[in-house]
Amino acid sequence: MSHSIAEAARRSGLSIDTLRYYERIKLLDPPARDAAGRRSYSETDLAWLEFLTKLRTTGMPIRLMREYASLRRLGNVSAGRRKAILVEQRRSVAERIAELTACLDVLDYKIDNYDQLERKYMESQPEFEGKTA
Repeated sequence: MSHSIAEAARRSGLSIDTLRYYERIKLLDPPARDAAGRRSYSETDLAWLEFLTKLRTTGMPIRLMREYASLRRLGNVSAGRRKAILVEQRRSVAERIAELTACLDVLDYKIDNYDQLERKYMESQPEFEGKTA
């Protein structure tokens, strides 16, 4: 099944401009063209775009994504280097998760502290007796 650039953009969550940019910088191989010369993306293209989006979400620099894409074109001979890139990126992601978890712990501590302050404040207030001002 083939998909137009608009459909590929919709399915991938990327803009049409980003798809063209990825093609221009060689992250994405030029897709096939239909009889009218329009780009026609395959399911394989869409799966690759999904993977590229995951790499971007992890914070992988475009430079490394380009290296990975270039190595991918070489086939199995480049598997070791591609794995090394992913292992390093995984380490970076794990570090970021640990940092964000520490931040989350601080936020939880502060929220709990404010909950306690609010409870103490409410307990120290005289009961409302239905009086109007």
